[in-house]
Amino acid sequence: MPTHVPAEAHGDEAGALLAFLEAQRGGLRRSVLGLTEEQARRRTGASALTPAGLIKHVAETEQGWIETAQQRPHTIRRTAETWHLSFALGDGESLPEMLAFWEKVARRTEEFVRALPSLDDTFPLPEAPWFPPEARQSMRWLLLHLIEETARHAGHADILRESLDGKTAFALVDEERAARQG
Repeated sequence: MPTHVPAEAHGDEAGALLAFLEAQRGGLRRSVLGLTEEQARRRTGASALTPAGLIKHVAETEQGWIETAQQRPHTIRRTAETWHLSFALGDGESLPEMLAFWEKVARRTEEFVRALPSLDDTFPLPEAPWFPPEARQSMRWLLLHLIEETARHAGHADILRESLDGKTAFALVDEERAARQG
């Protein structure tokens, strides 16, 4: 997915990392540009991934990581048995609602990060088989992880979108630009 983060747009290190995170969010948001609700929920191959499901997953994941860093209980709890639900819109959920939810999560992420005294501050990682017991990470690591997670799924979304209607990330960037100028 094509992105460009101008050097002068971010200021400090936290601003730079937030700008790169937003660029990756933009790629994922563009992947659903102009899709109907039915198209956004459609599987395009053997994978269970859908464009709308990726939006939901990334929004929930970002919220969960920020709550972890704030050492707050998770608003949305997933277990091994319910993890798959973060990848699909449920009954009563819509793509516009999920995009609005993600926008709120993004604003809370930015407010939280901008209020940090230092990106060197650490927080305890959640208990998981892939993390060492009692592991801690820096806020810098958290932002880099969110960029990584969002970029990975934005790439998935590019493939899904092209499989749906043939539109590539470059075409969607042009459409988004034309809509803004329109």
